[in-house]
Amino acid sequence: MRAFVPRLLAVSLFVACGAHAATSQAPSTPKRMVSETLAGQPVNDPYRWLENPEAADVKQWIDAQNAYTEATIGAMPLGKALSARVRELAITSTTRSSPTLAGGTLFYFENTPPQAQPLLVAKAWPDGPTRTLVDPNQGDGSTAITEYWPSPSGRYLAYGTAEGGSELTTIHILDTTTGKALPDLLPLAGGGTTPQALAWDADEKGVTYARFETPAAGQALREFDAVLAHHTIGEAATKDRTVFGKGYSHVAEYILLEGKGGTSTALLANEGDGGPAEVYLRQGKGEFKRVLGREADVRSAAWVGDRLIVVAFDDAPRGRLVAVGADGKRSDVLAQGDGAIQRVSAMGDGFLVVRSAGPDWWADQYDAKATLIRRVPLPATGITIGGVASEAGQNKALLSYGGWTTPTRWAEYDGASGTLKTVFEVKPAADYSKVKVSRIDGVSKDGTKIPVTVISMDGITPNGKRPTILYSYGGFGLPVTPGFVGANLAWLERGGVLAYANIRGGNEFGEAWHEQGQKQRKQNVFDDFYAASQALIDTKWTDRGHLGILGGSNGGLLMGAALTQHPEQYRAVVGAVGIYDVPRHETAFANGPYNVSEYGSTTDPVIAKAMLAYSPLHNVRAGTKYPAVLLTTGANDPRVAPWQSRKFAAALQDASTSGQPVLLLTRMNAGHGIGAPFSQRVGNAALQLTFFATELGLGE
Repeated sequence: MRAFVPRLLAVSLFVACGAHAATSQAPSTPKRMVSETLAGQPVNDPYRWLENPEAADVKQWIDAQNAYTEATIGAMPLGKALSARVRELAITSTTRSSPTLAGGTLFYFENTPPQAQPLLVAKAWPDGPTRTLVDPNQGDGSTAITEYWPSPSGRYLAYGTAEGGSELTTIHILDTTTGKALPDLLPLAGGGTTPQALAWDADEKGVTYARFETPAAGQALREFDAVLAHHTIGEAATKDRTVFGKGYSHVAEYILLEGKGGTSTALLANEGDGGPAEVYLRQGKGEFKRVLGREADVRSAAWVGDRLIVVAFDDAPRGRLVAVGADGKRSDVLAQGDGAIQRVSAMGDGFLVVRSAGPDWWADQYDAKATLIRRVPLPATGITIGGVASEAGQNKALLSYGGWTTPTRWAEYDGASGTLKTVFEVKPAADYSKVKVSRIDGVSKDGTKIPVTVISMDGITPNGKRPTILYSYGGFGLPVTPGFVGANLAWLERGGVLAYANIRGGNEFGEAWHEQGQKQRKQNVFDDFYAASQALIDTKWTDRGHLGILGGSNGGLLMGAALTQHPEQYRAVVGAVGIYDVPRHETAFANGPYNVSEYGSTTDPVIAKAMLAYSPLHNVRAGTKYPAVLLTTGANDPRVAPWQSRKFAAALQDASTSGQPVLLLTRMNAGHGIGAPFSQRVGNAALQLTFFATELGLGE
């Protein structure tokens, strides 16, 4: 699941505006019962036939659902106005993201809206000219650059591409001095179930990378048993040899980290998502040797000089830093402190530590002896820290940050003087100075306080019925962070309110916060979200008739559980690419086994019983007045099966007696939302706001 769906859900969608008249009824769905027993409980599945996307009747059903959704959305009165305003707000100045320094060259993505996809560019740091290295904006814009990896000197660049939202990656290599692509192509290089990973050899004559095994002729690709292979530049990929991972894990995932100059390589190896990593080290082109087991609860790491510094959570729920040598010896570097450690980056002879506490983020600078030098002078609240581009031995680092009312900025931080100088900032398409940010707390069922950030325009005060959209995620250790309001200003300037909840399952307060929302404790996530929604009502921001909720991916599961557990609490729900048949996710879809470390396995009766208690599909009750619902999915999604949304939509349409619409939209050339082109992202944002505006009564 790894990459969560952001607040303006990047799924390939459209918004139709007035082209059709709304139809009064959803298409009917036949029931073809399949009965099983799980954890001693009977489980009936009347919609399993919808799992086969190649069946003619399933294709016809998808077409009918899309037509119904298009007609219903198209008749909503604010569609045209909101679509136009969302597009206007989305066309900002040029944006930049994912900065990386290598050999004195800064690499990053650059996008100028309405350009479909970001360019991959480079410049000599700090003041050299910008050069475009890769431009994927050919054809329909469905080819996306998935990741990139500069060589130690910056002369070469490896980068991955994927098509149509599938995320299945092919790695390319180019010479940055000439701008010419080398003939090397590395297919099946991860993506979807298994993240991409790559590290350069010190001599820059080869790379180690993650890949799936090539299927036999006539056989389908199996997205399991990923290995690390070594490729020599100039040779055919068929000659690449496996250097790690043969028989390691059916659901292996890898993170590769180059040491200084590529002379050493660290490997963080995981079994599926959401769990701790084993740590391996390799000197030169030697073998990877295990130096730390999962008992250290390592979640991330970075090279600081010739030391690998890992972020360990064993006996430290907010994280501590430990140095690991090639001989496996550990030495404590930095004890647990205030705030959860999110990442570590080398700087000068020391390092930077990025921390969070709920929605607040900051960065601290330490010297080689782990003595605190200072807190980086960033805004104290309302921002999140994105990429940190730095190199060992250099006293300057580039920090990317932004917040609710601050679009992305890059700041050059001078570790010697402590000064921070803005070197790049996105110019928004509107004035955000009148956006107001406040906080309230919800209290969950077990007494845990849940921070909720409330965003409105200045002068919009609680009146008990503000149209309000509440967002959260709640899983895989992924935090809900302060993100730029952006195109959501179209909602705020009409009097609407936005809210974001830091519920358990994320890592905003550390690994314990994450673990309290995993496996048999998953119900904590849903209780936290309900508490956040109730806090909005108790503080008179809104009421049940004007409250909408939004989430995607694991957050889609959150939406399903929220509306089935408390259907009376919400007026409208948008769930994107969500999991709704939780037990079936593990056994009937490739990415399901990778998520066992987060959700648990149905082979454990305790877990299976807990799953059935919250699984949205299994808790739809006939004769219930469900809120208005919009479900969205992509036919090429490698992370969550599209049939999850099909089955849940069918069940809700059959069961609901409220008279509110239950809509399903399937985009046929889209996936989970990773790498969606500009037009699809804008269309999706407009679709969501149009739906919420109608259902929650947003003013004209």
